[in-house]
Amino acid sequence: MALIGVVFASILLLVLLVAYFRLNTFIAFLIVCLFMGLALNVVREPAQRMSIADITQSIQTGIGKTLGSLVIIIVFGSMLGKLVAESGAAQRIANGLMQVFGRKYVQWSLMLTGFIVGIPLFYNIGFVLMVPLIFTVAARTKLPAVYLGIPMLASLSVTHGYLPPHPSPTALVGAFHANMGLTLIYGLLVAIPAIVLAGPVFSRFLRKYTQEPAQLFTTAALPDDQLPGLATSILAALLPVLLLASTSLLKLKAAPDSALYNIVSWLGDPVIVMLLAVLNGAYVLGIRRGLPIKKVMGIMEDAIRDVSVIILIIGGSGALTQMLLDSKVSDVIKDGLGSMHMNPLILAWSIAALIRVSVGSATVAGLTAAGIVAPLVAGTTVHPSLMVLATGAGSLMFSHVNDGGFWMFKEYFNLSVKDTFKTWSIMETIVSVVGLIGCLILNIFI
Repeated sequence: MALIGVVFASILLLVLLVAYFRLNTFIAFLIVCLFMGLALNVVREPAQRMSIADITQSIQTGIGKTLGSLVIIIVFGSMLGKLVAESGAAQRIANGLMQVFGRKYVQWSLMLTGFIVGIPLFYNIGFVLMVPLIFTVAARTKLPAVYLGIPMLASLSVTHGYLPPHPSPTALVGAFHANMGLTLIYGLLVAIPAIVLAGPVFSRFLRKYTQEPAQLFTTAALPDDQLPGLATSILAALLPVLLLASTSLLKLKAAPDSALYNIVSWLGDPVIVMLLAVLNGAYVLGIRRGLPIKKVMGIMEDAIRDVSVIILIIGGSGALTQMLLDSKVSDVIKDGLGSMHMNPLILAWSIAALIRVSVGSATVAGLTAAGIVAPLVAGTTVHPSLMVLATGAGSLMFSHVNDGGFWMFKEYFNLSVKDTFKTWSIMETIVSVVGLIGCLILNIFI
């Protein structure tokens, strides 16, 4: 029990450092790792204690192991998302879908735009770049900005929490040893009802929020003659999904060790998928349209700066996970959680949701929960891809005042704190709960 007490004290310390003292999350993770290692030494027998060198080595190993397999995918994903946004591809997708759906179903067009663009686009960047598009559509249609914005932002939130190649789901795939392609396929099945219910269905009750959006955040749209084609834009944004999903399905059909199986496995490797997607995006969205290669490379360099903070957070979470493994506490956690006889999906969702409400960061919540729950999965029949999705869904639970996204939505849409709770926070809660329900349903058939 003393070991479990140290783990809970460490998680509480992480919450306090991040949520109350506003300490940099990466630094907070390192402090918590050191605290855990030293505190465990106090309650353990001398033969089981870790030296300070062992503790720091564990931190370095955890950061290296976690980022070694993820940093390429995360950086490439950020580059592709930046290209889609800066080239005007996102605007073209929105314009094209609005023409298809018409004014009556404009919410659905924005929802689909958020989903398509949200797959490659890092969440915070997607929020900043897509919200002005919502304001443009609101001014054109004379509909409330909140009513139009919630469906698109629900899509961005779901892709951020559920679907690779976003940083948190990608890291969770590694933590639970899941297949990225299958996780993406199952994630799409879970994402669709979550987005529909949290988006167009929920926003039916939001027509009364007629506040004018903050003028500070309105930006001029690019002229239509400067935008890439619709088909080109959609293909560039969705190429990672198409490659990951198609190669995963082909591998199920191909004979093991056959030439086709080996080729498909190579093409379906996430690093190769993201490299091909970035090269395709750089060419069709930039170079082919006459942009100087220096400009295209500049967009990619900006993308690296955008995602640097999240890379450090993921590295810090990897250090905490490694500390749990090296200190053998993970075995104690596995035995303790196993005796609870709780469905692992519900357990992972609950822990992630609790940390999310406490800390505010979806990424921190998901990765910390995975470090706690992952040891339990090896002894169960639950599909690891569903564990990724359930944990990701829990990490989106009830965004409130300790989450930057809460304040971004409030300021951009010019709402009071009370109205932000009644719109944004409820939308995030619906996304989270529906995601868990979807995982439980899929678990019956998988």
